[in-house]
Amino acid sequence: MSNPDFLRSAALWAAQEMGHVHVGDRRRTQRLLTVTTALAQNPNGTLPTTFTDWKTLRAAYRLFAEPDVTHDAIVVPHTQRVAQACQVPGEYLLVEDTTTLSFNTHAATADLGPVNDQGGEGFLVHSTLALRVAGWDQDQVPTVTVLGLAGQHCWSRPKVALKPQQKAKAGRLGRTRESARWAASLEAWPQAPAGVRWLYVADRESDIYEVFERCAARDADWVIRAAQARALLAEDRSVFVAVAQARVRGHLSVELRARPDQPARTMRMTLRACTVTLRGPWRPGGQLAPRTLQVVEVREVAPPVGSKPMVWVLLTSLPIRTLAQIKRIVGCYTRRWLVEEFHKALKSGTQVEASQLATGRALQALCAVLSLVALRLLETKLYARAFPDQPVRPGQFAPELIRLLAAKLGRPRGGWTQRTVWRGIARCGGFLARQGDGEPGWMTIWRGWRSLLTMVEGVVLYRKKGGDKCG
Repeated sequence: MSNPDFLRSAALWAAQEMGHVHVGDRRRTQRLLTVTTALAQNPNGTLPTTFTDWKTLRAAYRLFAEPDVTHDAIVVPHTQRVAQACQVPGEYLLVEDTTTLSFNTHAATADLGPVNDQGGEGFLVHSTLALRVAGWDQDQVPTVTVLGLAGQHCWSRPKVALKPQQKAKAGRLGRTRESARWAASLEAWPQAPAGVRWLYVADRESDIYEVFERCAARDADWVIRAAQARALLAEDRSVFVAVAQARVRGHLSVELRARPDQPARTMRMTLRACTVTLRGPWRPGGQLAPRTLQVVEVREVAPPVGSKPMVWVLLTSLPIRTLAQIKRIVGCYTRRWLVEEFHKALKSGTQVEASQLATGRALQALCAVLSLVALRLLETKLYARAFPDQPVRPGQFAPELIRLLAAKLGRPRGGWTQRTVWRGIARCGGFLARQGDGEPGWMTIWRGWRSLLTMVEGVVLYRKKGGDKCG
């Protein structure tokens, strides 16, 4: 189970995350712990807004200038702990996605690469979010809590354009490709122990034959949205045609999140499913072996006027014998958006793209620290969603924070619960908490969290100077 005490103390949390990091010198590790604590208390993305005096700011700059302070040095101890936690009996979702960090104003920054066709420069971040399944609702959607990052990889694309022979199919397959990142974190794991189920979940970009093989090699199941019209063995049709011709197995209502080009809506979906055998694709070493798997089509019925129906075609190793099993496959896929939410917390919350560090290596190291800071709030948010009515335990949050919430908003009638504390934090950032407002977004969450941290810091300083206790 994830740790619901992460917001209790930034210093204790930083010691847990950075205590086993090795960056060449113990003094450097101590400085990293200090910097991480400060960024957790004031996550602004830029060091000058976090450190208000020149001495500590200069020490932070020196830290990130050290060649031993790298993204992997900071993240790997965390991912190793998460890998161990995922071997405790239970069910786990391993949700992957890639995001782009752009630093378009960093003309003098070294080691950045192209990130789009408009001349933007930066690097890419590929994250594997590990979620523990706490239960399943009546529609077979998993209730999850956050364990952490099972893997994270950063890289900059080369600025030199590929040669024509490298762009050809044989050239692409013969060189190291970005697609190799999908499910790569599983390659360092053992096979799933007895009593453990790993469920790998990813979007269309991970529809790669080798991903199926990597999951199968670790006894991990998978749910991947199909992108390729994969040919079937001994059949003259693709996976898309095969599942579209399968019989209807049932219906399901799915909540679609709001997007920049579409509002949120509840979709009524028709479910079809079938078992197919894929023809193995050609690789430079020869033809890969065929693979039998299941395909589920989720198709929207009667979309809004002017909107195209939403259609998901999901490739999976999970069984489809019953309607409940098919719904569970869809439920797993709907949890994929949580890794997008993590990346949104990293970008919109910690504002990592605002940093002005001088090298890509230093920016990636800062990204590692801020990723763990973003993960800290996401973990608490999901814990509140998983156990909304669970009372807040003594010591779970800093006492000053609870007192300040009570002074600002009033104490809830039934006492403080996971949900009321979380929504209270968001209300301090501008969330109105009206009946139809839904859940708070990351901007109001982050503003509220930073506002409360500032007030807590003021209370602590007041006490140090002999003032009366708050509340």
